[in-house]
Amino acid sequence: MKHSKLQLQVLSLYKECMRAAQLKPGFEQTVKTEFKRNAALPRSDTLRIEYAMRNGQRKLEMMRDPRVSGMGRFVDEKKK
Repeated sequence: MKHSKLQLQVLSLYKECMRAAQLKPGFEQTVKTEFKRNAALPRSDTLRIEYAMRNGQRKLEMMRDPRVSGMGRFVDEKKK
């Protein structure tokens, strides 16, 4: 089965994020968690997928920044 252009972009972003996360301890799990969380988006909801892609690109640039040593996350208190 062939992947759509958007699917290929998501896979490419995931690979780039995982490569960047290898250089910083603790980032790999965060990347995996974020991608799994966004995997629940319906394939037909391209606007939300593109928004998540832009957000992911910003986080990738942050991970590549040598001055960044940690990544904060907001926790939903209701889910605890």
